[in-house]
Amino acid sequence: MVLHARPEQVVLRSRNAVAVVFALNGFAAANWMARIPEARDSLEINPAQLGTLLLAISFGAISALPLAGALVHRCGARVVITGGAAVLAFGLALSGFASAALANYWLTGAGLLAVGLGSGVWDVAMNIEAAAVERELGRTIMPRFHAGFSFGTVLGAGSGAAAAAGGVPLAVHLAIVAVVITVGPVLVSPALPPAHETADEPLGRAWRAWAEPRTLLIGLMVLAMALTEGTANDWLTVALVDGYDLPHWLGAVGFAVFLGAMTAGRIAGTRLLDRFGRVKVLWTTMATAGCGVLLVVFGGWPLALVGAAIWGIGASLGFPVGMSAAADDAENAAARVSVVSTIGYTAFLAGPPVLGYLGNHVGTLHALLAVAVLLVPSALAVPAARPTGNRR
Repeated sequence: MVLHARPEQVVLRSRNAVAVVFALNGFAAANWMARIPEARDSLEINPAQLGTLLLAISFGAISALPLAGALVHRCGARVVITGGAAVLAFGLALSGFASAALANYWLTGAGLLAVGLGSGVWDVAMNIEAAAVERELGRTIMPRFHAGFSFGTVLGAGSGAAAAAGGVPLAVHLAIVAVVITVGPVLVSPALPPAHETADEPLGRAWRAWAEPRTLLIGLMVLAMALTEGTANDWLTVALVDGYDLPHWLGAVGFAVFLGAMTAGRIAGTRLLDRFGRVKVLWTTMATAGCGVLLVVFGGWPLALVGAAIWGIGASLGFPVGMSAAADDAENAAARVSVVSTIGYTAFLAGPPVLGYLGNHVGTLHALLAVAVLLVPSALAVPAARPTGNRR
């Protein structure tokens, strides 16, 4: 009996370890995002320059995506997670010191590039680990892991707000976070499953996925929802601080409200999807996100906080549902998910500079309206996410 009980205990330990890894990944990113206004002020840059700076994170992450699978296949996901976390931590510490202590724009960008690289490989490896745990348990739990990531971002935004309110220097704050991010994955890594990337997808199948109308439409929908989420990550704190003349810590609180609402939406959304289907839920959440953006921009303070919560709920399901839709057909799932992910991540690459340039002309707060405008035509692509063979 002991022999039969032990594997279940190991799987449960693996589940908990993967959940911690997801939460730490979100925690790392949100600590930087919560203190973007202070880095901007230290560097004395305008919105367009800030947008270009933030582009370094997205460029690093996208550059890492093609390498991550090969690294996991060669080294194992455990090693890639701990290595990626170390690279991300180095980038956080460097960007904090370069912006706050040296006021060096280019060195800050180099740090953020390392943040993106580390985050990219870490992200792929932890999803491979999550899939391994899911297979061992024999039931779907992937959304809970992603909710764990969102919970980590809430904790990160909260700690960033507390550090800003307490006057903790940016460089010191991010150095402390870097230590946590380095040590945490190492401590839980022995409990992670020894997962490796083993799928060998034919090159022709991968290229054919780029010619499938349904896959491309799903990608466009994910692109819009990724921009809806990513814009808040990069610009909500700055927009609240600049648009309503708030202290930095209160802007970080607004960002934490957004993240908290998005986490709640991901936890509760699975039941809504099962009951009403993807299309109805996605249309509803897109409309909700648009209303939230409008309230943030035009509602005034403190109604902007309510708008941030509504925005977060609306942004919660688009990206994960798009991934599920791309993977409906198990035989072609890898190729289609790759295409949809690539299209979706374009939002994180293009979003920061585009919003920055708009902010230079109309102000950072009103630049957020671009998100609400984009959601309108993107809603036309939502029916492509309908499960194959199912009218819902």
